[in-house]
Amino acid sequence: MTLATGTRRPTERATRAGPKRGRSLGGHGAWFLVLPALIPILVLSVGPLLYGILLAFTDAQSGRTTSTRWIGTLNFQDLLHDTLFWESFRIGLVWAVGVTAPQFLLALGLALLLNQELRLRWLARALAIVPWAMPEVVVGIMWRLVYNADAGVLNETLRDLGLGDGRDWLSGLATALPAVIVVGVWAGMPQTTVALLAGLQNTPRELHEAAAMDGAGAWRRFRTVTWPALRPVAFAITALNLIWNFNSFALVYVLTNGGSGGRTRLPMLFAYEEAFRYGQFGYAAAMGCVMVALISVLLAVFLVGRLRGGEES
Repeated sequence: MTLATGTRRPTERATRAGPKRGRSLGGHGAWFLVLPALIPILVLSVGPLLYGILLAFTDAQSGRTTSTRWIGTLNFQDLLHDTLFWESFRIGLVWAVGVTAPQFLLALGLALLLNQELRLRWLARALAIVPWAMPEVVVGIMWRLVYNADAGVLNETLRDLGLGDGRDWLSGLATALPAVIVVGVWAGMPQTTVALLAGLQNTPRELHEAAAMDGAGAWRRFRTVTWPALRPVAFAITALNLIWNFNSFALVYVLTNGGSGGRTRLPMLFAYEEAFRYGQFGYAAAMGCVMVALISVLLAVFLVGRLRGGEES
């Protein structure tokens, strides 16, 4: 009895101590695993964001020998009466919606086509993502050549078809923004196509076959089978595209530099000019804070509306 008791107690003690030691080591190990990803986020994202918010409450300018002063909300008060900024914000919303909506519709059609059993489907999928693989600067330079008023491909084609002598698409007040929107749709459609194609491939084929056996046509199968399964992916990629397109900079900067009477001056371009052309760092930081706040509100309204629509359906 003494031997049995003596051999049992260490086992019980080890069993009781084991989970505690495992929990303690697991907690410290989790922090060590998170730190490599957390440090770059803090240094490259959170830190600059907090510094930008702080800068918005100062009169920071470039080339000044005096120290930066704290001016409170003066930059934001000036921004409320800056009609040029609010006009650029309106243009940014038109650009974001004008790119996101056709981008989604065209990508949806292309994803449905690429999801079919077609010959050389692998080649078609590879070609579909070519615009996504190209840097925005390269895309902008390429489309500037297409839109060139003298020897551009578009104007040459119109002349060959007898549809006029062409026009300066990127400098015209009426054509600059639509021309840039076309480029934005072309450049951003592949990533939307890839996301929607992944959602389509996750839809069970048995559901389509069952609906087809019940006599459902192509449109009814899409409405009752495909779209309900695709809705979460479509909602997520649309929200992300809206944010990405509103914050666009490089593509529009290369194409028009915000020109044509300011018809393509997006908010990011306006803030860039205030900061690096006129040296108003504090005022530009205030613009960034306002843009982040308003886009967050719009996105929250969009999210709430879609969530309520999903619950009702």
